[in-house]
Amino acid sequence: MSMRNISELSFTDATAVALSNGVRSGDFTAAEVITSHLEKISDTNPTVNALLDIQSDRALAEASRIDHLSPAERQNLPLAGLPVAVKDLIPAAGFRHTQGSLIFAERVASQDHVIVQRMKQAGAIVVAKSNTPEFGLGSHTFNGVTGLTRNPYSLEHSAGGSSGGAAAALASRMLPIADGSDTGGSLRNPASFCNVVGLRPSLGTVPNSPNGFAFGTLSVKGPMARTVRDAAHLLASMVGFSITDPYSYAADASVLHEVAQSAQGSMMGDSHITAACTLDFSGMYPVSNEVRSIFESAISQLNASDFRVVNSHPELPVAKDSFRVLRGLQMLATLGPLATEHSEHMKNDALWNVQAGREVTGEDAASAMRSQAQTWSSMAEFLEKVDVLITPTVQVPPFDARLRYPREIDGTQMSDYLDWMTLPSIITASNHPAISVPVGFTSAGLPVGIQLVGRFRDEARLLEIAKRVEDRIGSWSITPTIDTATTLDRFPDIR
Repeated sequence: MSMRNISELSFTDATAVALSNGVRSGDFTAAEVITSHLEKISDTNPTVNALLDIQSDRALAEASRIDHLSPAERQNLPLAGLPVAVKDLIPAAGFRHTQGSLIFAERVASQDHVIVQRMKQAGAIVVAKSNTPEFGLGSHTFNGVTGLTRNPYSLEHSAGGSSGGAAAALASRMLPIADGSDTGGSLRNPASFCNVVGLRPSLGTVPNSPNGFAFGTLSVKGPMARTVRDAAHLLASMVGFSITDPYSYAADASVLHEVAQSAQGSMMGDSHITAACTLDFSGMYPVSNEVRSIFESAISQLNASDFRVVNSHPELPVAKDSFRVLRGLQMLATLGPLATEHSEHMKNDALWNVQAGREVTGEDAASAMRSQAQTWSSMAEFLEKVDVLITPTVQVPPFDARLRYPREIDGTQMSDYLDWMTLPSIITASNHPAISVPVGFTSAGLPVGIQLVGRFRDEARLLEIAKRVEDRIGSWSITPTIDTATTLDRFPDIR
């Protein structure tokens, strides 16, 4: 298929790699790409409510600037003409920066986050912000400023969070790429819920600045896209050392470009993969029967002569408690002052998180840091024996959007709103890179992904393995059918 044929199908259905290649080569213009996506946003966003502060004129002006560059200049823009929406936890100059909080409902950012700078420098065009829960808390995207983001595959279900707006916009073809952030699963959970790809990089792979908690070890920024190759394409423009981030390092982007541009079915590096898989870490965490069925089917389809899968997992007995304590300290450090001054404007989940931090003792903190080191070592040693660990991304499929969180999983009660997200959060504690790849749907048509965990700071190898999974069993090309004529409440009662 020629690049021009993309427009005959739909710019909004095309991959990010194909779109940027076409703009760089002059087969079509950035203005055509942006206009097509803005029309899709105008048609779809009123129903899905994934994006806010959409700035069409600004986006079209930037597209025109790119189109007037010389061919040689466009060739130096790997993301040329790609529309992106920046997660509303992340500042983008001239756009609203509400963080989903009534406290900051009218705030406009005066500077770009470093990843926004890098996406722009690579030719991406910021068209809007993407919706997030208040301060990114909770894996369900709703807040008092812009309301509820709905799942494009079922409007009555959660799009996940906290990068739920980004995932829903990708799934509904309003965007080809998006950024996000991840503490306990906020890139991976919405990716699983919305049939897209979300990659949590290793600590330091993607610089994070400005950052009021720069020496924290839980939160990272990363890419989201509809395909693994597109996620690699975006990641390549995000990585690398920044003098403003103490954990950042000079990551090599060249191999990420190779993954992004690789042909369907191609194999880079060792053609034989040895994978370990676990549904629930030997029964430690409940997993719904619907997720279990799709996970087991995916493993069965993957298991072959070139992709050997064994039932095994690292021992991570202290990862859950370590994550919770360190998360509490992070919440106290970042939200504690706001909770003191503006508690009446913060939801109970935010106040609960701050209180959890206040209750941490020095002994608790020291123990959690030792436990995190043990968790990292256990994962690193385990991944010396296998190429990748595979688990369900989330323990449940998308749930009723009117619920704050699932209170039980197949009869097992959840202790609080973190409990149902333990599978991704214990991987956070290990600080290893993890990616969610869409692999199927429940009988009700709700998306489910699997989580692949790779070796520390080897995102390229993880992405290469993930694209093999996608090529073999990925479900990313199944698009949602959205009834845009339906009027839905942006602020339903969520209990």
